[in-house]
Parts: sequence; structure tokens; C-alpha cells
Amino acid sequence: MKTVILNVKRLDHNRDLPLPSYHSEGSSGLDLQAAVDKAVTLQPGEIRLIPTGLSISIPKGYEAQIRPRSGLALRHGLGLVNSPGTIDADYRGEIGVIAINWGKEPLTIKRGDRIAQIVVSKVYRAKVEEVDELDPTKRGKGGFGHSGV
Repeated sequence: MKTVILNVKRLDHNRDLPLPSYHSEGSSGLDLQAAVDKAVTLQPGEIRLIPTGLSISIPKGYEAQIRPRSGLALRHGLGLVNSPGTIDADYRGEIGVIAINWGKEPLTIKRGDRIAQIVVSKVYRAKVEEVDELDPTKRGKGGFGHSGV
């Protein structure tokens, strides 16, 4: 397994929170914590930007993906609107988690709650070439459930 250095800068409103970390030996994502000043309650269907108090520097050729945490999604309906969210290698601003409460009950996020995870992934740049025809496949233009349930 290749290791990539992820430089992390704490912002003033994150000084008392732990840095992102893996919570098991096989974890793919580093947990991100909420750096909210006071508890935030999301009503069902409500979308809020939750600060993390962190900025990162990702090596060129990589991205960071912000993903939901499965336990919060299952138990409380907490999701991310733009899942996965992408942090490009040249972005240096604060990581914000665009959270939505898909659940039926209000959900309160407190300071230090692990609200999302960050996965560092290799990026491949595409060279766009215009063509008149695409190579044929058995599937062809079939999509949006064409293969059944």
C-alpha cells in the first residue's frame, strides 16, 4: 500500500480537536470532525455547511474525496449533498462538509462529532479527443435501469 503525505493546517477554530485519523487498520477514510462553535440541529431535509477547521495540501496527481460515514447515514440519515465531494490538489481553503438530514427526525451535530470521512485518491487526467463514432458495445445506449432490477 502506497503512503501519500497529506499536509494538514489547523485553523483557529480547530485547535482543540484531533487531526483526521483512521479508526481501524483497514480503514480507507480519515474521519473528519465538526468544528462548530455550538451544536447545530439539522431539521429533516435541511442542508448546512459544517466547518472542519482544517485546510489541506494534497500532492499533485491526487484528490481528496469527502464521503459520508455509513453508521450516521444508517442510524440518523446524515448524508452529504455532493457525495463524494472533491477537494482538488490546488485548493487551500477550509474543508466544509455539505451535510443533509435525510432522516425523519432532527439531528444535532456537536463540536467534535465525526461527521464525514476523507479518502485520498489518485487522479488520472483525460485527454479529450472528438470522434465521429464511438466503438460499439453490447450495451450500446441502454441505461437508466435497462438491465432490470
